[in-house]
Amino acid sequence: MQVILLEKVINLGQLGEVVKVKDGFARNYLIPQGKAKRATDANIAEFEKRRVELEKAQADALAQAQERAARLDGLMVQITQKAGVDGKLFGSVTNIDIADALKAQGFEVPKAAIRMPQGPIKQVGDHPLKVALHADVVVTITVSVLGEAA
Repeated sequence: MQVILLEKVINLGQLGEVVKVKDGFARNYLIPQGKAKRATDANIAEFEKRRVELEKAQADALAQAQERAARLDGLMVQITQKAGVDGKLFGSVTNIDIADALKAQGFEVPKAAIRMPQGPIKQVGDHPLKVALHADVVVTITVSVLGEAA
């Protein structure tokens, strides 16, 4: 299916590009999220009319993400979990736990923005993680997992 992108999508394209994607990806993700429209002649003409407005909205979102990134970059978040004597956690620390800890510190970060390439944290210690606030803005935070006696 051919779609026209209404915002930048990672690994797909920039605002205004007409790209070919699988039908399910377009129907189930891009179109319902407002990230794209079908690339019909009418939609392309409508996009060209709204291009300046969409570019301004994207620039505002980028500026807002950069401002949040400046406050968030290098932040250390402490999370306490029950752990055994060897430092192994009973359970794990997930992106939901990290999002809740950030919220407690006054930072509103969606759980999907927290990148955990090795999966949930299962060991006591400091773990650097990336937070993607925007397609172009990624910051590093440190999650310090403290063990508490069971």
